[in-house]
Amino acid sequence: MKNEFVLREVARIKNEYGETEPKKLAEAMKVIVKYEPMGNFDGCCKGFFVSLCRQKHITVNSDLPQELQRVILMHELAHSVLHCNKGSSAAFHDFAVFDNASVKEYEANVFAADYLMRDEDVLGLLNEDISFFGAAARLGVPPEMLDFKFRLMKRRGYEMIEPPLMAKGDFLRKV
Repeated sequence: MKNEFVLREVARIKNEYGETEPKKLAEAMKVIVKYEPMGNFDGCCKGFFVSLCRQKHITVNSDLPQELQRVILMHELAHSVLHCNKGSSAAFHDFAVFDNASVKEYEANVFAADYLMRDEDVLGLLNEDISFFGAAARLGVPPEMLDFKFRLMKRRGYEMIEPPLMAKGDFLRKV
């Protein structure tokens, strides 16, 4: 799946539902969301999406910080939009469930980064001369998610600084 398709889906979902917050979006999309304690140790499950009998379900680890729960929920909503018809589900574990899991994780991160952060907000923070990590904190996302947004903005023609990291598709496993 190309980034262009993922970004068109972001625009379509924003236009169709008019929601910017993941919880409200899930409700509008009629996705059942549950928060369950799953630990906060290395390798713990952060969240997962499943579709059963045409009903979409997302479970988010309630032991995680609130800001990270928001990011995980948006990431899982991305799976519900992009990968629901592919007959698969995956959780953030330290093992690969599918051979193409990293591609799906990358696509979900692109979706989440573009959905959660408006270009204008990112540029505004950078114009305030806030550090990359400070901007990520103010935006309520892990720095790796901001790296995904930076790459998307570069492709759109914005001149961006080089971020101090290069996030991989599976970065949420490690946060």
